[in-house]
Amino acid sequence: MMKLSEELLWRGFSAETTIKHPADLDNRENKRFYWGADPSADSLTIGNLAAIMMCACFVRHGYEPYLLVGGATGQIGDPKDNGERDLKSLDEVEHNKACLREQIQRVIGLKNVTMVDNYDWFKDMNYLAFLREVGKSFSMTQLLDRQFVQNRIGSGGSGISYAEFSYTLIQGYDFLHLYRTYGVALQLCGADQYGNCTSGIHLIKRLENADADVWSTPLVIDPVTGRKFGKSEGNAVWLASSDNGSGNFTPVFDFYQFWLNQPDSAVEYLMKIYTLLDKPEVEKVLADHAKAPERRLAQRTLARCVTEVVHGKSAADSAEWATSILFDKSASYSPADIQKLSAFLGSVKPSSDLLGLLVETGLASSKSDARKLLKSGAISFNNQKISESFQLTASGVLKKGKNKFAVIDQNA
Repeated sequence: MMKLSEELLWRGFSAETTIKHPADLDNRENKRFYWGADPSADSLTIGNLAAIMMCACFVRHGYEPYLLVGGATGQIGDPKDNGERDLKSLDEVEHNKACLREQIQRVIGLKNVTMVDNYDWFKDMNYLAFLREVGKSFSMTQLLDRQFVQNRIGSGGSGISYAEFSYTLIQGYDFLHLYRTYGVALQLCGADQYGNCTSGIHLIKRLENADADVWSTPLVIDPVTGRKFGKSEGNAVWLASSDNGSGNFTPVFDFYQFWLNQPDSAVEYLMKIYTLLDKPEVEKVLADHAKAPERRLAQRTLARCVTEVVHGKSAADSAEWATSILFDKSASYSPADIQKLSAFLGSVKPSSDLLGLLVETGLASSKSDARKLLKSGAISFNNQKISESFQLTASGVLKKGKNKFAVIDQNA
């Protein structure tokens, strides 16, 4: 079995850190750490998931997690390089916090994770006391040197508000508070948060005369496009599978398909980050995949494993089955198949208005678009191409092109 330091390096969970030697993590006496997320949305994305999988790695090696949902910092917003974030209402922050708590705990896989909220210690914070203790501990030169500040105040920058400028002090105080209250002396983060996290180290050293550390993981970059992973064309891949009213969700079937469609060049990299497979298991999958790449074993394994981590075994089973039957060009759909597909993917009733039905199911953007699709032979029903004159009165599966589906169910 790999040691923690070995597994972190093998999986790629290693960027900037204050720890001199990764092996120091293996015998660390204090094994309490924290990782935080601001409730800027009601779902995390697969970018966040990479950091949570890193946390899970620490947990498997005996570390005790403290997971922070930033009810206070979420009201300000983590500073971006290119402009201010929109402020959230208190009700929206509360809703988002509840959603994120559930997602984090499910992925970590522990029933009794210590969850904390920085609003609990900031809501009664005296502003003058904060300035005396925290503000006096930082020089302006030190803060102005931060890269995100330079990007915002430099030539062509959008400027920065005092609220966002102060974010790093608030996050630094979080670390100080968790050190004082729980003895947490290690913070985990994404590489983009490393600078903010070192503020906590500075405070703990200055005010408690104690040492603390930060361990960061690189941002996951799409090996093909070079962009931040999971945000292709501006569409994030969310961990939520149903809509809470914000539109921040990715259905389980689409989530599974996202991983299934990864290229061979990316699959090993992603398997190490996003699955619980160990090194021998990954190596075996890749070796078997190389013998018959057309079977896409590596992609199927990746899709199965990540979906199971995020949504559970039952959802992964359903996604796997739906994929096998929907992409089988010779498949015929029994009433039981339609019932099962309807339960998993949703469905609409048959209609004599075929153009309207294509719009209703989202397979076409308008009736004129639907007419063009039908004319070009891009629409099929139960694997048979259909035309505009087709009378759709039975249950079955509408399909656009190779991979867009809609379930038609008389019992919907």
